[in-house]
Amino acid sequence: MSGRTVWHRLRPVLRGYAFTVAGIAIGVAGLSAPGAMSERIVRFIEGGDRFVLGQISVAGRGLGMGAGFAGGGLLPAASVRAIAEVPGVQGVQAQVMLPLEPRTSHFLAVTQDLLLGLDLSVPTPNRHYPTLPVQAGRFLREGDRGVAVVGAALAASRGVGVGDRLTLEGRSYTVVGVLERMLTAPDRFVIVPIADAREQWVAQDPMLRTLLASGAAALTAADLNTGAAVGWAEGEDPDAVARRIAERVPGVNVQIPSELSRVLRSSTAFFSALLAGIAALALVIGGLSVANTIAAAVFERVRDFGVKRVLGATDAQLGREVLGESLAVTLSGGGVGLALAALITRAIDTWVTPSERLFLFSPRLVGGALLFSVLLGAAAALYATWRLVRLTPAEAIRRGA
Repeated sequence: MSGRTVWHRLRPVLRGYAFTVAGIAIGVAGLSAPGAMSERIVRFIEGGDRFVLGQISVAGRGLGMGAGFAGGGLLPAASVRAIAEVPGVQGVQAQVMLPLEPRTSHFLAVTQDLLLGLDLSVPTPNRHYPTLPVQAGRFLREGDRGVAVVGAALAASRGVGVGDRLTLEGRSYTVVGVLERMLTAPDRFVIVPIADAREQWVAQDPMLRTLLASGAAALTAADLNTGAAVGWAEGEDPDAVARRIAERVPGVNVQIPSELSRVLRSSTAFFSALLAGIAALALVIGGLSVANTIAAAVFERVRDFGVKRVLGATDAQLGREVLGESLAVTLSGGGVGLALAALITRAIDTWVTPSERLFLFSPRLVGGALLFSVLLGAAAALYATWRLVRLTPAEAIRRGA
């Protein structure tokens, strides 16, 4: 049977159920929009979790402008070398991570615009993110100076693309790459060579400038690191390696990967629980809307059923007819509802937070919403049909008159 033939058969059915389709669409839209927000939060948490579990983050001890998982005070080159000599360590990449708005609080650094300086002479040791996906342009190369790769959200918020100039605290960079939207922390990163980040740090931090000018500490450019990303050898337990670093290298703060993962998840637990409650409420309300709409549409046909039974239709025939129509109607209503929810949430993302995405319509969410509406619609239709076939044909015709 061709698609055109199927459409010609379904068109009168859908036309007669126009209000039913609209009711289902509203229910599915109300169900899927909060679900899309939950999916977005889940993706953010999963991305952050994969990041912290892919490396051991070591920061210089003490207060400083350093931010994020690999930032803090000063981590001198001697400490970086000492970390590399700890048994079980495989790969140490010195980093400088600074808030782009140093005059504001960076307590929740994962939500901030951050400058990340990387030592490009060392491969990134993060097992889950050995490279960051680039949507346009290229990533940084060893020997680069004065260039930057920016996260997708930051590029959108600042209106920059490949080839544009990006000015940060008086320093200008040429954008050579824009990352793919990852829906996690790197979306807000500006990634530069570590030499540029060190100069940016000195320019932004009066305390560091005073320390360097006084000569009180014999510091070279290689000593200006806020932290390091550390990898581990195959077969090693990353938590055990992290504790070994903390025991053998003085003057550093070591993040235990599993503990940092728990902290990250616990810090977002309230928002996750809140969104889960909203999604559950939307599930109940949307489900009741779909079931009530389908059942009401079937009950409205009580006279039609009575006439068909007088003409010899069996209960099985009526059941197949209603089930087929309910599947067509719920699929149509579900598709319209998802499209409606996508339009509304896209408008919110565009007008309220143009550089961010608050909603994520993942394949799991779309498939789940359609499956839920179809199953619930079929169950409601069969229940209503079962109630109707218990009536005698005369009673059905009389009630529908």
